[in-house]
Amino acid sequence: MDSRRPPLAPAYRTLPGYVRHWAEVAPDRRAFTFVDHPAPNSRGVHRTLTWQRLDLRVRALAARIAEHAEPGSRVALLCPQGTDYITGFLAALTAGTVAVPLYPPGLPGQGDRLVGVLGDARPSIVVTTERVLPEVTDFCERAQVTVLVADRVPDSTALNWQAPAPDSAATAYLQYTSGSTRAPAGVEITHANVVANARQALAAYGADAHPMTCVGWLPLYHDMGLVLSVAAPVVRGLLSVLMDPAAFLHEPVRWLRLLAAHPRALSAAPNFAYDYCASAVTGAQKEGLRLDGVAALINGSEPVRPGTADRFQDAFAAQGLAAEVHCPSYGLAEATVFVSAARPGRPLGRFALDRDALAAGKALPARPEDPRAVLLAACGAPVGQRVRIVDPVARAVLAEGEVGEIWVQGPNVGRGYWNNSAQTERVFGARLGEDAPGRWLRTGDLGTVLEGQLVVTGRLKDLIVIDGRNHYPQDVEATAQDAHDAVRRDRLAAFGVPGGTGERVVLVAEHARTTSLADIDVPALTQAVRSAVSARHGLRLADVVLVAPGTVPRTSSGKVSRALTRTRYLEGAYTAETAV
Repeated sequence: MDSRRPPLAPAYRTLPGYVRHWAEVAPDRRAFTFVDHPAPNSRGVHRTLTWQRLDLRVRALAARIAEHAEPGSRVALLCPQGTDYITGFLAALTAGTVAVPLYPPGLPGQGDRLVGVLGDARPSIVVTTERVLPEVTDFCERAQVTVLVADRVPDSTALNWQAPAPDSAATAYLQYTSGSTRAPAGVEITHANVVANARQALAAYGADAHPMTCVGWLPLYHDMGLVLSVAAPVVRGLLSVLMDPAAFLHEPVRWLRLLAAHPRALSAAPNFAYDYCASAVTGAQKEGLRLDGVAALINGSEPVRPGTADRFQDAFAAQGLAAEVHCPSYGLAEATVFVSAARPGRPLGRFALDRDALAAGKALPARPEDPRAVLLAACGAPVGQRVRIVDPVARAVLAEGEVGEIWVQGPNVGRGYWNNSAQTERVFGARLGEDAPGRWLRTGDLGTVLEGQLVVTGRLKDLIVIDGRNHYPQDVEATAQDAHDAVRRDRLAAFGVPGGTGERVVLVAEHARTTSLADIDVPALTQAVRSAVSARHGLRLADVVLVAPGTVPRTSSGKVSRALTRTRYLEGAYTAETAV
């Protein structure tokens, strides 16, 4: 699978080069707008930076960073979502330092990760804002690191300061992986990597040929949020409109209103967000909402469920939402983010595959109504890079319809893992035969190619192997959440644990927020889940644990962490009262 596009013009080597360009040719045009929601019923307070204003703030903060940090040293961003976060990120790149996109202390469930990442990155400077300064200062007190407050730096700091010459091969930032299957690792993303991936994303969704507005609520410390809401708009000179993830979670219609307010809106969200909108946005909130101007909606989750796109479409078709705007996509931090994408304006690609054949490594068609069929969404074709499906043991390229590990090669693939040469060689240094020279990225994801489109089937490390047969955990989870209304959607984890005679399968699931544990007939729920999984997968669940909402750990990008759930289960963290 190959795809190439000519580079966009003008072609600069770094994001700061593009910022400077747009400040010169379109100084008064809006660059970034952050929509704040200071009160529960707020319709939003807009704060906007023009390209000229952005350039000035970036150079001022870069000058201050350069006073305290040598080129190549790390600068951690512990800012809340907003324009100061964008300014801080671009300033670190402009100063020749290495940005480390993170978040302020206090993000639920992410405290230990923040400590671990800061210990690994060893930043010289932490950039934050006045709003969260007390908690950041307390957090960094023992680390003996300089704390810069972005919104305290005066514009005059930019005067007479010269940015160092850009080096596109230098590391621009460390993108720490979300840690869904392992401890977080910092991927070294070069200036050339992020510019290349921004161009690839723009080409994939048609933003290279038509003006669009990037609308997003994904956190900027996450790879997709950073590229789609910052890098791509900077490269193309597009307006980017952002809001806080918490504002979306509190009132999901806010995201839809922003989509409606901006013509040809391009946005991305994980799978759960589309289900959440379909179930939570009320009829009254839909009144007057027009979504016929939406250009593309990206779903880059694991897994992308065709049923979710259908539910979202059914929920908002009356508001003018076109079915052809749904764009299942695939990517990972090691490739900056974007790898392949379904193109807007085309019907959603979907495949019904035989479950037993899929477990044996073959993607064979099945009838969609067959209860043993697996329904998967197609993630389109690669953009400006190469993708191969590879036997991970023989390291041989597989034919279309065979399931193997997804390998990637392209200008967007990162340099490697920060401070971990052994893991870098294993993941980024894979080799194929003479027909596919060079180094390849081993993604750890499983997939196949059908009708020229990439279909992602699961993660290699998450596979559950029982009696020699492969089972995909997300497939088991989908069956379990459909078995009983009290199981919370996309908040459950299936995994294998050692047993006396082989691997045993365990399911840990949150119950829905709309009910309490005391009101649930737990034995009936457990029996329903066990029966459904047994009938559909031929699996016996050795343990079913029902836990409170918010108990199943998630990564910083919102995915359920099966690895951490498994660890906590084995440590006895889940109470016996809820295990049946």
